[in-house]
Amino acid sequence: MFGIRYIKFDAMTYVIHYKSGKIKKEGKALSFYYNTLNSSIVAIPMGSNDVQFIFNEATSDFQTVSVQGQITYKIDNPKKLAELLDFTADTNGKLKSDDGEKLKQRIINEAQTATTSYIQSLDLRATITNAKKIEEQIRNGLAVSEAVITLGVSIMSVNITAVKPQPHMAKALETATREALQQEADAAVYVRRNFAVEQERKIKESELNTEIAVQEKQKQIAEKRMEKEQMEEENKRKLREMRLEADIAAEQKRKALLAFKTDNELREADTMRYTLKAKLEPYKFMDWRILSALNRDSNSAKNDIALAFRELAQNAEHIQNLNITPDLLQEIMK
Repeated sequence: MFGIRYIKFDAMTYVIHYKSGKIKKEGKALSFYYNTLNSSIVAIPMGSNDVQFIFNEATSDFQTVSVQGQITYKIDNPKKLAELLDFTADTNGKLKSDDGEKLKQRIINEAQTATTSYIQSLDLRATITNAKKIEEQIRNGLAVSEAVITLGVSIMSVNITAVKPQPHMAKALETATREALQQEADAAVYVRRNFAVEQERKIKESELNTEIAVQEKQKQIAEKRMEKEQMEEENKRKLREMRLEADIAAEQKRKALLAFKTDNELREADTMRYTLKAKLEPYKFMDWRILSALNRDSNSAKNDIALAFRELAQNAEHIQNLNITPDLLQEIMK
């Protein structure tokens, strides 16, 4: 009625209410009545926005690459943006124009401008493998871009999702890379086999060294055993020699003792012979009858009978007849 309307915006929308060409009110999350006949409302979304982009660039070796990514931005100065682009809202709060898309396109154009010279300085392989560098170029380029600063927009982040060559070049690179990887795989197999051979050689060498060490140890043990046996034999020989020397010394002592004993016995015999000779010398020329009479036991008749028989035996040629009774012989036998 009479063009009076009520309108309400959320907390993420910055609202500027123009009445008769002048700002009547502005701010976030406003709700108010206004006259559609003399009012204009600008509604600018203040939340962060994501811009998907893809553009093609030529490398230094004249190959085309496509750069894909995303830019996240937010509006810092809505009044400045409202002066450059149309964000007028209708009675339902919907934007009347597509200047929001224009804003995104301008940001994409600035991003492409920031990377053109950098990509053109790289060859195809370097471009594909330097996505992070391209991100930095876009981020730095947008940060100093006069157009972005004029629009009142700040860049929150830049992400490169893909840097792709043309399909036929991608296939060629894949083939070259595949061959290179195959060569690396072959080289790895060769290295692994060489390593296995080297390890086997080391194992065999270790086994041989171990066997040599065992043989050397056995040789040392045998040498020590032989030395021990030789030492034992030498000790036995020395013991035998010592025993022989001891026996020889004992025999020599026994010989000396025997000689001394014999000499003593000879001396004793000579002494006894001399003594006996001296004792018997007086009886040397005496008649045996006298000696027998001197040695005769006065109480024994047998000695007398024996002497009588001896006299008979000496004078047997003069005896013609001799009678000896058994009693006499029995008496002599007793």
